[in-house]
Amino acid sequence: MFTGIISGMGRVEAVNAEPESDSVVLHISAPNQTENLGLGGSIAINGVCLTATSIEGDSLALDVMGETLRHTTIGGLKAGEAINLERCVQAGGRLDGHVVQGHVDGVGTLLEHETLGAWDRFRFAIPYPLARYVAKKGSIAIDGISLTVTEVADANEKDQWFEVGIIPTTLRETTLGQREPGDSVNLEVDVMAKYAERLASFNPAEGATP
Repeated sequence: MFTGIISGMGRVEAVNAEPESDSVVLHISAPNQTENLGLGGSIAINGVCLTATSIEGDSLALDVMGETLRHTTIGGLKAGEAINLERCVQAGGRLDGHVVQGHVDGVGTLLEHETLGAWDRFRFAIPYPLARYVAKKGSIAIDGISLTVTEVADANEKDQWFEVGIIPTTLRETTLGQREPGDSVNLEVDVMAKYAERLASFNPAEGATP
C-alpha cells in the first residue's frame, strides 16, 4: 500500500526483455530508497507496484510481467529516463496523500500545461471508462503522485479530461516537471470509488437466504 507521496526520483538503467516471454527485467537506480528493502519487497515505479528481485547498493532489478507492460507506461521506459519512486507505507505511518494501491487502472495523456504564477494547471485526457471514478476535489494518482482534481469534463462529453493544480515543489521533486503535452502517464483512480460502484451493482435481495 502507498500514499502517493513520492519519496525520491530514480533513473532507468536498462530494460531487458526476457527470452521467449512477454516480460522484462527493469533495472533502475534508486538513490536512498533501498534501506531495509529486502528481496521480494515492494516499491512503486511511476505508480506501478513492483517487486525487487535483486538489490545491489542503490541499484534494483524488478520483474515486470506482460499484463503490466500492456496496461501501464512501464513498457515504454528507456535507459536514462527519470522515474518517480515510493516505498510502501509502514503501518502506523502518516497517510499524507490518499490510499494508493500501485495497481494502475489505465494510461492518460497530458493535453495542456499552463503556468499560473504560484502553481501550474495540468489537463489530462482520461479513458472514458475511468472518467466516472474521477470527481472534482477528489483524489487521483498520476505516475504515482497523489493529487487533487480541480476540474473535470462534463459527463456528456465524448472526450473526457480532468485537471489538477501542481505546486512548484511537486514540479521539482517528481517527473511531472518534465512532462510535455502528448506524454503518457499512469493513472490510478480512487479505490473507494471502485468499491462503491461494485457494491451498488448488487441487488441485496438476490441470493438472500429464503
